[in-house]
Amino acid sequence: MKAHTKITQAKMTPDTALEFLQEGNERFLKNLKANRNLLEQVNDTSDGQYPFATILSCIDSRVSAELVFDQGLGDVFSVRIAGNFINEDILGSMEFACKVAGTKLLVVLGHTSCGAIKGACDHVRLGNLTALINKIEPAVAAVKEPKDEALRTSANLDFVDEVSRENVKIAIDNIRSRSVVLNDMEKDGEIKIVGAMYDITDGKVTFM
Repeated sequence: MKAHTKITQAKMTPDTALEFLQEGNERFLKNLKANRNLLEQVNDTSDGQYPFATILSCIDSRVSAELVFDQGLGDVFSVRIAGNFINEDILGSMEFACKVAGTKLLVVLGHTSCGAIKGACDHVRLGNLTALINKIEPAVAAVKEPKDEALRTSANLDFVDEVSRENVKIAIDNIRSRSVVLNDMEKDGEIKIVGAMYDITDGKVTFM
């Protein structure tokens, strides 16, 4: 598989970009990698890059977007931060990726058993981590069940995963409300903004 070019990127639509990622995850689940020469892709992308998707994911070592979607060099912009939340710098990076560099799909990828989400559920306070946790805690408050505080902790993995899904939804809402550039691009059909969850137990990505 060759690296994307200006021509192949231009032909890509938001829907076909999504299909590319879905097909890549299917290959990952079947342990079948696309036939690509990474060193050849280094050479092919040395004069420019034409990725088709931008993926915001967690820093978790088990959730590498390029691997779980079976993509090569020059295929995706990968933005990573613990808890995959939105801030000004990430929004700016996304605006560059979509408006300037031409990606057609913007994915917010959460995952099960997320450590940052667990920290938010437990309201952890530790150095600079405190400020990060504060940005995720709105997702904890948004999940109304269970009401019993004893069940609203990292020990309840069902609760943790529900908070993680809610965190993805909040991130998407923040992208649309805080970036006129990306919101307008989505309204004009230039890009699609979607959420997804990665299951660390089986490697499957489920789009929301």
